[in-house]
Amino acid sequence: MAEAAPAAAGGGIGDILATAERDFLVRNSGEQVKISSIEASPVAIYFSASWCPPCRRFTPKLIEVYKELASQGKSFEVVFASADQNEEAFNEYFAKMPWLAVPFSDTEGRAALDGRFKVSGIPHLVILDAKTGEVYTEDGVEFVSEYGVEAYPFTPDRINELKEQEKAEKENQTIQSVLGTPTRDYLISNKGDKVPISELEGKYVGLCFVVDGYGPVIEFTNLLAKIYEKLKEVGEKFEVVAVSLDSEESAFNESFAKMPWLAIPQGDQKCEKLVRYFELRSLPTLVLIGPDGKTLNSNVADIIDEHGFEAWEGFPFSAEKLEILAEKAKAKAASQTLESLLISGELDFVIGKDGAKVPVSELVGKTVLLYFSAKWCGPCRAFLPTLVKEYNNIKAKNSDFEIVFISSDRDQSSFDDFFSQMPWLAVPLEDERKASLKKTFKIRGIPSLVAIGPTGQTVSRDAKAQLMIHGADAFPFTEERLEELQKKLDEMAKGWPHKLKHELHDEHELVLLRRGTYGCDGCEEMGSTWSYRCDECDFDLHPKCALGEEKKGEEEEGKSTDEAPAGHVCEGGVCRKA
Repeated sequence: MAEAAPAAAGGGIGDILATAERDFLVRNSGEQVKISSIEASPVAIYFSASWCPPCRRFTPKLIEVYKELASQGKSFEVVFASADQNEEAFNEYFAKMPWLAVPFSDTEGRAALDGRFKVSGIPHLVILDAKTGEVYTEDGVEFVSEYGVEAYPFTPDRINELKEQEKAEKENQTIQSVLGTPTRDYLISNKGDKVPISELEGKYVGLCFVVDGYGPVIEFTNLLAKIYEKLKEVGEKFEVVAVSLDSEESAFNESFAKMPWLAIPQGDQKCEKLVRYFELRSLPTLVLIGPDGKTLNSNVADIIDEHGFEAWEGFPFSAEKLEILAEKAKAKAASQTLESLLISGELDFVIGKDGAKVPVSELVGKTVLLYFSAKWCGPCRAFLPTLVKEYNNIKAKNSDFEIVFISSDRDQSSFDDFFSQMPWLAVPLEDERKASLKKTFKIRGIPSLVAIGPTGQTVSRDAKAQLMIHGADAFPFTEERLEELQKKLDEMAKGWPHKLKHELHDEHELVLLRRGTYGCDGCEEMGSTWSYRCDECDFDLHPKCALGEEKKGEEEEGKSTDEAPAGHVCEGGVCRKA
């Protein structure tokens, strides 16, 4: 670690940034600046690196705040402490920054700053008093991101003041305070017209947070547009305002052109403020504001997503209206048939391997598994061999059984390649029924298996777990069948030893315990009902693994170069929307 330099006159920033060998910082032009000459206060130390995506997203925001404060004549300086891996990367990244930096060559000096402020992740922004060295905050990234120049001078008192202001704003909220600014009292249409915010007073207003190119948002806004037009048609006083999270105006314009409602101008700081104001956690989000300007619901997107177009009948989503929607959904589920799920207009078929159309009528009366999956999904690829094996085992004994593949693949070639490995049927890739099926069964992650019984009623929404635990014996996936299997296991358990030692866990004895669903640490597959367990080490073995009835395979399934598309994350054996 570098040795600290003697305290500069007045102490403060000199003690923190200088070393015995160096009393200067540098600009991206190469100019050296004496640390003792820095008069600005506060000073922010910016720990960042070009290889870090969150840093690259935050740096433009910090530059914007830095320049805005400079234009207002406010005293503020930033010092870049790089975590880049080489000087070329440092120079390229620093070239975009209008402030100072610790020389990249001073490895020990940069490391000393990391240690002093216990930097465990980047971007990290420490803001302090230049004269005294008092740290105002180590949450500078959060404050700059959320409040921008309003947070200046970034002291705890100022942040508390802003939070109190927000609290007061919420208590006295109006549609004007939510959507307007001191310099803007209008919204815009996609034709460029300015619409006074006052025209929305007395109406229900939905604030729709949007970002171009994000699949879930595109799907939601397409659905919302249909509901919006329907509510207009029946005379409801309802308006939607898009709140853009796009950084590029061209991206915003492209998506906004397809929307029939209004928007806050792209790039308006109000958009960022509303993200914080409504504590945005996920997309899509639709905040509902009542006619009095107060927030009725912080996110009705889930309600609309669950009920689809019929959600319009629940507007404005009061408890009474939601109860009506729930009753309708219940009645719809009770009248469900395989035909109602898989037939839409002239789309009354699924396809086989050669693309041949198989009428849905040929599946009626069978137990049908709807298999939601995709080639890009690693857990799906890993699960497929097991599903093929159990499918063949079930079909060998039961002709009244079938699987239908519902793909989330991005292109026809991926669909064709993945489907070629399956001995069952599929809904075509570009088929409108896929969206309806995903919505009906609230598919949040893949792979997923939904079991439809011979009457067309849903018998299991998690047939995958049953199949992984019981194999082909899980057929026909009903509650009654599961109860039979559990009784059978209970009888078998009477003959198993209560305790045993196992080579996979020789630290402690394993005890036979009744369990819910768990993951076996031997074969890494799911288990249920009974486990040989060590509570101290959180270790479980299937009875069949513990008793040596089966050995874990060596082969790893599911390896591929395919990656999850944007907006998805794969972990824990499932791929979900991020």
